[in-house]
Amino acid sequence: MGTQKGEILKTELLNAWFGSAQALRDINLSVQQNQVVALIGPSGCGKSTFLRCLNRLHEEVPGARVQGKVYLEQNNIYGTAVDPVSVRRKIGMVFQKPNPFPSFSIFENVAMGLMLAGIKKRSVLEEAVERSLKQAALWDEVKSKLKAQGTSLSGGQQQRLCIARALAVQPPILLMDEPTSALDPISTMKIEELILDLKKDVTIVIVTHNMQQAARISDQTAFFLMGEMVEFNSTKKIFTTPQDQRTEQYVTGRFG
Repeated sequence: MGTQKGEILKTELLNAWFGSAQALRDINLSVQQNQVVALIGPSGCGKSTFLRCLNRLHEEVPGARVQGKVYLEQNNIYGTAVDPVSVRRKIGMVFQKPNPFPSFSIFENVAMGLMLAGIKKRSVLEEAVERSLKQAALWDEVKSKLKAQGTSLSGGQQQRLCIARALAVQPPILLMDEPTSALDPISTMKIEELILDLKKDVTIVIVTHNMQQAARISDQTAFFLMGEMVEFNSTKKIFTTPQDQRTEQYVTGRFG
């Protein structure tokens, strides 16, 4: 039971529904520590739903439900006594569109998770904000304007601010749902460089529609199709010698 050596996250027979419509079927996936795992597949295949099941966000949708197990290290996050808020502190989330809190400063945006956890000491907050902004490769660009609103930043900077906000509570895992799809090529490159740098400290699971992005930044790739995980392997194998014909057709652009 639980994860094996080297694993940080594992799903067992994970199923998900929106009302009566089944979105995921029996997903078994193992994520190794300090790796980047890419989830690829056509629109509507269950990638984002799977991601949201990993930190119990899926159940927030009215009528949505989950069946199966998700282990964070040795603990099933769907266990009866588990608080979803505590899960989300350990498994952070960055969404497709940057979503800084609109009426808060850059500093407050990053510190929010810590303040909600009851940390009030200014020196502790300042240290965490600086550390997180440095981790998100944003500190040099904003250190002189921490009181400015988070929404005053450019799109790419806002997305890195959201990454800093997720990192502030020091989660071991970071989930990213197409974090660069709304960004220009230069901002996209910065986020990709950041992901490669961050995996020293955190494990990352990323949904992407960009095949080249998955090939550039991930260690392992899972191919989803119609709610099923067709294939999961090293990224190199998925893109060069896939085992399933459907994977080959997708990565070579014949459908999707």
